Amino acid sequence: MNVRKFNKSNYYNLGVFLIALLVFNSCNKIEDKNNESDSVNENTIWYSIADDLFDKSDSLSGVILIAEDGIVKVQKVKGYSNFLTKSLLKKNDIFELASVSKQFTAAAVMLLAQEGKLNYEDELVKYFPELPYPKVTISQMLHHTSGLPDYMKLFYDYWDKSKVAGNQEIIEYLVKYHPPMLFDPGEKYTYSNTGYVLLASIVEKVSQQDFVDFSEQRLFEPAGLTNTAIRSKDEKLALSNMAWGYIFDIDKQQYMPADSFSYTDYATYLGARKGPGRVSSNATDLMKWDNFLRENSLFTSTTLDTAYTPTTLNGGKIYPYGFGWEILQSDKGDKILKHDGSNPGYSTTFIRFPSKARTIILLTNNQPAQFEQLVQNLVDLIAE
Repeated sequence: MNVRKFNKSNYYNLGVFLIALLVFNSCNKIEDKNNESDSVNENTIWYSIADDLFDKSDSLSGVILIAEDGIVKVQKVKGYSNFLTKSLLKKNDIFELASVSKQFTAAAVMLLAQEGKLNYEDELVKYFPELPYPKVTISQMLHHTSGLPDYMKLFYDYWDKSKVAGNQEIIEYLVKYHPPMLFDPGEKYTYSNTGYVLLASIVEKVSQQDFVDFSEQRLFEPAGLTNTAIRSKDEKLALSNMAWGYIFDIDKQQYMPADSFSYTDYATYLGARKGPGRVSSNATDLMKWDNFLRENSLFTSTTLDTAYTPTTLNGGKIYPYGFGWEILQSDKGDKILKHDGSNPGYSTTFIRFPSKARTIILLTNNQPAQFEQLVQNLVDLIAE
């Protein structure tokens, strides 16, 4: 199976490890004052190095959790939940997950399919016949191979930015302006938030429930995710443990709230959309979700095997994306399930190693420059 692999890194050599630390971007250094930053004592070089990798990421504000067999091996926190007041982050603070949310949208669809209430090969127009996009299937939307146009540009061009849009308005605009398909369904992979908006709307139509309520009652509550929800801005403002997103302002030479910048205003005027993002949670709840999936408490093995299988494009090429998860491989051939997220002020990742029962969760609220490199190093390390 031709899927993406991570490059192997030789962390046995501590000299190489120290050099790797030096290449991290140390600009905008955040002083680590947080006394709650702690790691579970574990006499293995792997978790000790992971611990140090997080510590040495100077400009990072966030939380890391690494677990094996449901047991926490590393859990650390550094930085601020509010950069203006210098309020310190705590390890159970709540972050926007951004596109890490897509696994929950996929899970909602999987649950309805498992119950026989929809089929992965159902076409979009079965549920929304007014949409001018025939032959697009639920499976293709889950896999990002639908070819559906991007609603973001549509709303940037035409929407009254003083109003807040949700799924219904997105569907209405797709009908009204009918932007063309990007390519024939199944022809290739192109990441599509539009597909996941429409998946959430299909869940609503099939279940006769609001997607927020369905997610709460059918996914979050059964898994014991007490800190996880699809929250409005007012609901987040009411939280005492919200980690707010910040972006470094080069002109002011300081971190500013993510909504201070004009280019992030889409997060406000599209703030009611459901499906592609908007789940907020913490590292502890995500570990619970990982355990819940491994225990097959909600889904059958067949359902999960389908979700964790890369898609096949029209020409027979395999693309490494399942249902809300990238499907990768380590150098040793072990499957890696991974998804990243990016919202104004937030960079997140959730990585699972099913055969090793290992998990990496990294949530940041200041979009650190070294985020991708840190994720790569952690994956190479924990995959060993």
